[in-house]
Amino acid sequence: MRKLTQNTDPAQRCRITLEEAEELLPTPDGRRSVTVFEHGSLQVKLYAPRGNDAQSPHVRDELYVVARGEGWFVNGGRRHRFGPHDVLFARAGVVHRFEDFSDDFLVWVFFYGPEGGEEDAETWID
Repeated sequence: MRKLTQNTDPAQRCRITLEEAEELLPTPDGRRSVTVFEHGSLQVKLYAPRGNDAQSPHVRDELYVVARGEGWFVNGGRRHRFGPHDVLFARAGVVHRFEDFSDDFLVWVFFYGPEGGEEDAETWID
């Protein structure tokens, strides 16, 4: 298990606050996404796009938890409204992005599982 924030207090190694993660953005090279935790196949990031979201499909499944803001989430052939505390899923390899999001938009990103994504018997997202 690796916590990748500035807070190295052993009593806080299993807790990451939004405020401490947000302090890492933007990164020194200007990136709007930063890894804050890793354990096994799980990678947790904080993502704060500004203007537009130019991400491309990822090789692993990912889950988003909206910390702040609102807008639209394009996921494959569907477009969904989102707001604070919503959970959004993007299957590995599926084109997805955030659109028309508020200036304060901030989202936790959870990558997990093998490259190519988890297998399941039911496809519920196009």
